[in-house]
Amino acid sequence: MGNKRVMLPASEVDLTAVKYIPENIQGFAPHLTGFWLKLFVKFVEAPGVGSLIMNHLKNENKIEEKLKYTVIPEGPMFKPEFPPQEPEPAVVSLEEDVRPEDRVGLALKYLPEYDPASNWSGDSSAPFRYWKIRDYAYAYRSKFTTPSMERHFYERFISAIEEFNSKNPAAPLLISFDPDELRKQAAASTQRFEQGNPLSILDGTFMAIKDDIDCYPHPSKGATTWMHEVREVTKDAVSVSRLRSCGTILVGKANMHELGLGTTGNNANYGTTRNPHDPERYTGGSSSGPAAIVASGLCSAALGTDGGGSVRIPSSLCGVVGLKSTYGRTDMTGSLCDDGTVEIIGPIATTVEDTILVYAAILGPSPADRISLRPSLPCVPNFPSRESSRSLESLRLGKYTEWFNDVFSTDISDKCENVLSQLSEKHGCKTVEIVIPELHEMRIAHIVSIGSESLCSLNPDCGDGRGARLTYDTRTNLAFFRSFTAADYVAAQRLRRRLMYFHMEIFKKVDIIVTPTTGNIPITISDTSFFFSMTAPRIPPSALKVGETDLQVSGNLMRFIITANLLGLPAVTVPVGYDKQGLPIGMQLIGRPWCEASILRLAAAIEETCAEPKKKPLQYYDILKGN
Repeated sequence: MGNKRVMLPASEVDLTAVKYIPENIQGFAPHLTGFWLKLFVKFVEAPGVGSLIMNHLKNENKIEEKLKYTVIPEGPMFKPEFPPQEPEPAVVSLEEDVRPEDRVGLALKYLPEYDPASNWSGDSSAPFRYWKIRDYAYAYRSKFTTPSMERHFYERFISAIEEFNSKNPAAPLLISFDPDELRKQAAASTQRFEQGNPLSILDGTFMAIKDDIDCYPHPSKGATTWMHEVREVTKDAVSVSRLRSCGTILVGKANMHELGLGTTGNNANYGTTRNPHDPERYTGGSSSGPAAIVASGLCSAALGTDGGGSVRIPSSLCGVVGLKSTYGRTDMTGSLCDDGTVEIIGPIATTVEDTILVYAAILGPSPADRISLRPSLPCVPNFPSRESSRSLESLRLGKYTEWFNDVFSTDISDKCENVLSQLSEKHGCKTVEIVIPELHEMRIAHIVSIGSESLCSLNPDCGDGRGARLTYDTRTNLAFFRSFTAADYVAAQRLRRRLMYFHMEIFKKVDIIVTPTTGNIPITISDTSFFFSMTAPRIPPSALKVGETDLQVSGNLMRFIITANLLGLPAVTVPVGYDKQGLPIGMQLIGRPWCEASILRLAAAIEETCAEPKKKPLQYYDILKGN
């Protein structure tokens, strides 16, 4: 340590000489729960001792070496900057300034052909499938049911939410929920259907909103016990207001990992949401409630935030679809993380087509981002066109094999590899070997960026003892973030520009980068030991009361995730199958800037022709038919 390193300019790096080095992520903190976690937090927050501990952990993870003692020739990039991109083929442009319901209507027009009637009266012995938004709309229009028909919707939904709340220990899907507000929205939607003028295909669709996105009249707590005391909600977030104008029924505020600072979904304040496929396991986070409420069948879709995989990780572990759009594609105004440079608001849904419909509703940048980022017009795939299938045939899929296979179990890599083979056989997609340099630097630049920006946002509100009211794992994270210096942050932004150059060069050779969504995931064994697994981690019983340190868990869960956040690239996770324990596996598609339509088209092809049949989650509610 202390030896000066000088990096070559990115343009002079010989990619053929790059060697993949598997990451041995050292725990930023040891895995602790219960008394030992409380004691550890006391030490890391203590003057002097805390700094020594955190500096040691920074050295163990080579953060000092990569940032403090390295000359990085590139200038800093304080938020993603994108070069102009080639237009996407076989797409339909959506105007940002038209009404959200008009965008949704246009996106609906270019979805694949689908007959809801055949599924409504179909064989009850048919394989499990989730109801699509088009199924709900068909049921409403045909008067088989209505959004406010108590015995069909309201009663079933309320009963399910109360069931989760009454568990011991509690495992709530929603943190804030008002049955009267739900009844009011459902009655208004029913009246619109009775009058023959629903606002859009989304009218009457149940959707949940993550607790860090404003949805009036609910408070936005960020799953803390006090955020609503210092931040009043007076109106919807921009994305939520767009959904509301489409007639969606906003059921409440979904549970999450406190302040989004974790990837398991653990929440000692309100209770930890459980994975619908195995209630003894985590959902992933931080959008734990949104992913679980969708996977359980209670909502057609939900909104989450994604600053470090917080939409994609829980979507993957719960077996649903999660979209992270290009940075700046959606307006973040009205969210707790609206001033960061790595976060977006994105949809979670059971199918790719439902993801497209919700995406069409919420898209549109803030006025500031429209000026600074100059986004291209948002597009959705034109599925019925002949050019759509031809565009699949011409797709070049970038695969960094050594990275792709860096998972604890081959179940993940084998499933994803099988999908690539089927894409080649059925659609003519070509897999191209690529090399992505400086992945370790990527991880460091991301954690310094998101950590510093989170701390800056939270500092003004953490006085008067409120910081001590945060969960122990959040306090551990914040203690680590406080060890970052201004120089660390600037160095991380220099790395961001450098890594952006590498990826823009890669995208000259490929259209989409493919990876597993999650990889090397630690889980607990016998409640105290450090641990390893590959899909949804088990929940240590002792973690339910006071939480657990999870930064090592996060580092591994985020192995393939952080590229899209640090560089602002669009990415989607789509379910591709299950491991030997029956737990979902997701595959991630990372696209060029502003090219959401391309990754959504490929995700739809995977969903339709390559993925395994769906398995019904252990905790599943059919609120449409009540079966």
